[in-house]
This record gives sequence, C-alpha cells and structure tokens, in this order.
Amino acid sequence: MAEITLNAPAMFDLSGRVAFVTGAGSGIGQRIAMGLAQCGADVALLDRRTDDGLAQTADFIAKAGRKSVQIAADVTDGAALADAVARTEADLGPLRLAVNAAGIANANPVEDMEEDQYQTLMDINMKGVWLSCRAQGRAMLAHGQGGAIVNIASMSGVIVNRGLDQAHYNASKAGVIHLSKSMAMEWVGRGIRVNSISPGYTATPMNTRPEMIHQTREFESQTPMQRMATVDEMVGPAVFLLSDAASYCTGVDLLVDGGFCCW
Repeated sequence: MAEITLNAPAMFDLSGRVAFVTGAGSGIGQRIAMGLAQCGADVALLDRRTDDGLAQTADFIAKAGRKSVQIAADVTDGAALADAVARTEADLGPLRLAVNAAGIANANPVEDMEEDQYQTLMDINMKGVWLSCRAQGRAMLAHGQGGAIVNIASMSGVIVNRGLDQAHYNASKAGVIHLSKSMAMEWVGRGIRVNSISPGYTATPMNTRPEMIHQTREFESQTPMQRMATVDEMVGPAVFLLSDAASYCTGVDLLVDGGFCCW
C-alpha cells in the first residue's frame, strides 16, 4: 500500500483566509459566519439589519480569536457591495471565500400579488446574489489567488412546497441554483469555484415565531427526518464547499433537506 500523505483534517482548515458573508446578522448567514471563524477564517459581515445582529456575530468571532469587519449595506446596491469588498480587503486581506445568504421570503397567490411584492423579493434574492458574486468574483480574479463562493438557495428551487403560495420565491431560488452553476462554468478555468446549498425547512427566527407553530408542525411532518434543520446544520456543508476538501466540486447544488426531496 502506498504511503498516505493526505492530511484529511487539514483539508477543512480555513486558517489564513478571508471570507465575506451576506445576511450575516441573523439565521443561516449568521451561523455560517460564526462557523467560518471557528475554522480559522477572518470574516467580513454584511447585512442591512438595524438591530444588533451584526454586533452579536462579530462578538462571537472575536471570542473565537478571529477578526471581523461589520458592514451595513443592501445587497441590491452594486456600488455599496463593491465598496464593501474593497473595505474587506483593506481591513482583513485578499478575499478568498464568500457566502451569500441574504434573502427574504413571503407568500401570496399569484392572482393577488402586487408587482412591488414580486419585484422586491426578486431584487434581493436574485439580483442581490448576482451583484454580490460580481463584486466578490472581481476581487478574486484581480488578486489571482482564486477562491470559492457558496450561494444559499433553497429546496424550493427544486420542488414546489405544498400549501405555500410562493411562486415568486420558488422561482428566485431556482434562479440562484442555475446562476451559481452558470458562474461556476464562466470561472472554472480561472480558479474560482461556485456552488450552492439548498436548505430544507430550517428553524430560523422567521420559522420559529409562536404564530408559526402549526405551520412548523406541517413542515416537520412532511420531512422524512420528521424535524426541521437547525442553523448549525448548514455550517458543515458550507465549510466543506469552501474548503480544500471540495477542491474538485464546482457547479454543485447541495440539498440539505432531511430527505424531503426524496419523497
């Protein structure tokens, strides 16, 4: 048997790398940002929230012994994103990793939905991912060190959720999946990997409000594992796709859905 020289644990080590996370003030984006720091990365935190969400994320990262920068900005503003990436590189170093988790969800039947509701969601969920990737990709290409980007989509981009009138949301997440695959192929020969994660029903603050209890029970009963995911369960998939452990993975949409799409 040939000598084994591969250090498997080191493949997941993000030490010395700089990451940029949108939607870092709550939910999946917040927990992934924290997880990247736990794996050794310094992290730029972007969110449009006006509460203390970003400060909480930054405090966790400091306690983990890593550096962060907090940036209040909207992912629908291309100039603000370009400035945010420039600030990230000035404060933390060359950008190597990115996670785009900023997004919103709402529901309404197609026949009752106003154009503003449709357009606002598409601007944040679809255009916001495109603008974020553009700013991040430009920086990664400019410094020539390559990089990895993970976009947070949804299993709703693969299936139609029973009982939820959210055609616009489903379409936006399907768009994120195919946008990620398309950018992966544009940059495949230039050192940038692009993948997406499609979570199933996840226990974010939005899904665990008291008034959501009956809907939450429906989500759980429809899932083969009979529960929703925790935000912690999105960290491992993100770390994997950003790390050297996934060096041969690009254009992948990773379903993290408790088996939902098997039924």
